[in-house]
Parts: sequence; structure tokens; C-alpha cells
Amino acid sequence: MIHDLIVIGAGPTGLSIASDARQAGVEHILVLEPSAQAIPAEAVGRFALSVRFQASIENIETLTPDRVLVETAQESFTTRMLVEVAQPAYRPHEFPVEPSIAGHVHIRGLPGDADPAGADVLVVGRGDDAVSAVVELVSAGANVVLAFSGRVTSLSRLARETIASLEHRREITVLWRSKVEEVVDSHGFPMVYWSDRMTPALQFDHIVTIAPAPHTHEHDELPRPPLLIVDPLADEDHALGPARIWETLTAMPGVLEGRRAVTTRPPRTREIEQLRLENYNATITHFDHSHEDLWVIRVQPDRADVTHRAGQYTTLGLGYWEPRVDDADEALGDEVRQRLIRRSYSISSPVTDDVGYLLDPGEHEWMEFYIVHVRPSEDRIPALTPRLAAKRVGDRVYLGPKIAGRYTLDEVNHPDVDVVFLSTGTGEAPHNAMLNELLRKGHRGGIVSVVSVRHLRDLGYLETHRELEKRYPNYHYVALPTREPEVPKRYVQDFIAAGELADLLPSGLDPRRTHVYLCGNPAMIGPPEWEGATPTFPESNSAVAVLHRLGFTPDRRKVPGNVHFEEYW
Repeated sequence: MIHDLIVIGAGPTGLSIASDARQAGVEHILVLEPSAQAIPAEAVGRFALSVRFQASIENIETLTPDRVLVETAQESFTTRMLVEVAQPAYRPHEFPVEPSIAGHVHIRGLPGDADPAGADVLVVGRGDDAVSAVVELVSAGANVVLAFSGRVTSLSRLARETIASLEHRREITVLWRSKVEEVVDSHGFPMVYWSDRMTPALQFDHIVTIAPAPHTHEHDELPRPPLLIVDPLADEDHALGPARIWETLTAMPGVLEGRRAVTTRPPRTREIEQLRLENYNATITHFDHSHEDLWVIRVQPDRADVTHRAGQYTTLGLGYWEPRVDDADEALGDEVRQRLIRRSYSISSPVTDDVGYLLDPGEHEWMEFYIVHVRPSEDRIPALTPRLAAKRVGDRVYLGPKIAGRYTLDEVNHPDVDVVFLSTGTGEAPHNAMLNELLRKGHRGGIVSVVSVRHLRDLGYLETHRELEKRYPNYHYVALPTREPEVPKRYVQDFIAAGELADLLPSGLDPRRTHVYLCGNPAMIGPPEWEGATPTFPESNSAVAVLHRLGFTPDRRKVPGNVHFEEYW
């Protein structure tokens, strides 16, 4: 596929360009980010952006006047226009600092040996990079004051929105007109004095400066498409600075020529706010984008009872009145627009807490969900996830009052039996909660989790499971990507039939001492049809059919077996 636009850099500048292009109707957009995070992260889901994280750029080559080749360590792409957000050089601070505390003043960010959690940090600087530094520090738990040395009009749209949001939520303090005059030693820490005399002297643990080296955004002539380089520290008058880059792109020949950015978010009318007050009963407290179409979300109900059994499910909902991140036409009437969209989701689990210990479900007041963004197709216009994609931490949602489901560990009644989890995609959500329960109880039997996905990046909990494998010798996590380059395609059924699953269990795949749980695509599970007590299998190569031929017994109505399944579709 030839992309219309590739942006290198998932910071505020790059995401502003990509989101403006998305709202202006550009279809094939890709963002490449060398690190593992986007800033602001919520923009990825809100604007349905496709982002490749940890994409190390190895080569950029102009093929023709309207084609550019971009090669990363893993993939190569062709695009009609490439916009690269430059990595500016920085100069040291210009204000005087007493030598005894010089080690507390840093360029661009804190050093690796400094713990930002709970630290008081002053960020002095300008441009989108100052905003990125602030977001990184706040995310790491620092108490941040930003002394912004430039004009807010020099920032990209998303950088301005991010600063305004952080300040509104009182997560940062912004000093728009205060300039550092000097920094002195106060009991081994920096005490900052200001030139305006209106700001009191303030003491910090660290100071971070964001200042461009001379001439980082000066150009003798404006570069031409299809390759442009944007300077995130340029002032508002520069054609390739964050504030004017969209204007520049739409004035140049190419796929963006003449386009104008529009908003897909309707105004928050009094009626909509009233509907939210009447219908919503929970708050999003965590929204992690594994990538643009895969999310881990935590929701905290107003009534803090989140008691449930591992493997159960509940309902998430949003109103039809909420904005979508796409332009799909649902042809909704006024009456429908006032209704709630409800969908059932299995309750997942991070398995471990923030410091790596097994999570105690009784110590938190939220529920975690593992959700895939469903895009519109010719025969289906999904209602919930395109609206959920526009949400962010702090937004309100509907959470069903009832938690239900019989897909639990009830039949695992001995610590020495083997337990196997088989899933596709986000079907591993209930298995995460079950795994946490087994490990917390000190389960001694073998535990194996096998997950089939298209690409390895579609595994939102991969790092967690790899760490658990190191800590628990009886646990194995197997990823089966079906579309990963140079990786043989294998499905869950193939893994069982080839004997590879049996090789991971202490006593092999023994029906006398093994329980198997399946969740995900019905084509993988292949639930049987029953004639009395005899199962028949419409899909002879399904996982349940393969297990049945190995001597396993599927659950049947109120007669439990040793194969348990939850159809996640």
C-alpha cells in the first residue's frame, strides 16, 4: 500500500499534523515513533491514528517527485508525502547557577539515575518539546512547574490542548511570564529567583531546560514536497514550525493541497451534558494504547464495589450522542441519539501491580478491560468502540451494575492439576484474571496460555507474561502470530495437534488431570452440537474438536467437562 502521509515523530507536533490530516479526510496516514510512547497518548485513539512504536528509521530515500521510501529496522513503507519532526540540538541554560548545585540542572530531561516520582521539577523552555518534557515528567509522578519562555501561539494545536488540560486538572503549574534570573544553593537544592519580582523564590529538586541551539530552525529556502522537516522549537512565524506547518502543507502541491482541518467533535451542548449526568456512573482512570486499535482501559464505578470472580464479564456503554472518531453515517434518528450503546466485555487484569507483585483484586476500585477498536466495514458500522476511541482519562462512561458469567475456575479444584488457556486476540482478557488467581493461590500444576494474533504488536500484555514466565517455572506463555514476517503461520488448533502444547505440560496433555479454557473467535473454538450426551463438531478442525479426539470432554449445559469455552464474538 502507498500511504498518503507518513509522519516521523509521535510527539505533539507529529500527532497534530497527523490528526489534522485525518480530520481533513486524508485516508492512509501512518506515524512512526522511535520510542514506545506517544505524547499526548490519548490523541492516538481519539483520532484513530495508526502508529508504529519503536520504529527505528534506517533509511529515507526520495524515489520520484511524489514518492518517498521510508525503511525501519522491521518494515519499509512508500508514501506520497513524508513529514519528519526534527530532533533539535539543545544549548545549556543561560541563567547563573551556583556550582554546588549544577548537578541538579539538566538539559531536556532527568538523568537515568534520578527518580522523578514525587520530585519537584521546574521545566524552563519553549516549544512543543517543552510540553513533551512536562508530560513525561507528570506521567512519571513528578510535581511539575513549567516556566514557558516562548509564546503559546508557537505551539502545535495538541501541545496547546495538552498544557491547558494539565493546568485545568491542576497537574502542573504554568508560569507564562516568569523568567529565571538565578539559581542558588539552598541546603543542597536549587532555589530559583525570578526577574519579574512578582513570582516568589521557589525551591526544586531538579531543573530541566529546553532551549534550542542557535539556528536550529533557520532555513535558507523552504524545502519542497514530498519531504519536509519540521522544527518543534520554531517560533510561530516560521513556515515549518508547529504552529504553521499545517498551513504550509495545505499550500504546497501534493495530497494535502487545499485541505482544511475540521473537528469531528461536536460542541458539548447543555442537552448532551444532561444526558451524561443522567446515564453515566463510572470514570475512565487509565487508557493505555498498545497501538491505535488495541487498548487497555480501567474504569472506576461511582459505587466502588468491583467484586467479581476471575473470568466474569460486565457491560460498558456510551450514548449514541457521543462523537465518533470516524465519519461513518449511522443514519440515527433523534430518539436513537438519546439511547445508550451497551456491550459486554470480560474483565481483564494486569496480573501484577505497579511494583511487580501479583495484583490483589481486593485492593483497587477499578475494573480493567482489553478492547479492540472495531472499524466500519461494508456490512457493519460498529457503534461503541469508535466512540470509546474519542475518550480519555477522566471521561465518564456507563458501567453495568451486574457482573455475571459461569466461565470461571470453579472446576479447578486441586492445586496440582494442569490448566491450559487458549485464546485469540482480546479473548485472553478473562485468562489474565484467571492466571492472577492461580498464581496468587500458589497453584503447583502446569499453566500454559496460548494466544493467536495477527502480529506480535497485537499482544497488549506480552511483557507482563514474559516476566511471569521468568518468575514461575510452571507457567508458559505462547504467542502465535499469523501474519508476522518470517514467522511460520500456526493456529491454536495446529499447536495442539502437533503435540507442542503437550510438551509444555509436566504430564503431557492428559485429560485426567487437565482443564482447558477457550475464549475468542468461534472458528477457533468450534463449539459442539449435542444429540443427547453425544457431541458432533461442525468444524472438524476446531480446537474443541481436536481436544475431543484426544479424550477431552466439552462442557454440556449443566454437565461440566474439562473443556470450558466462552465465545467472545
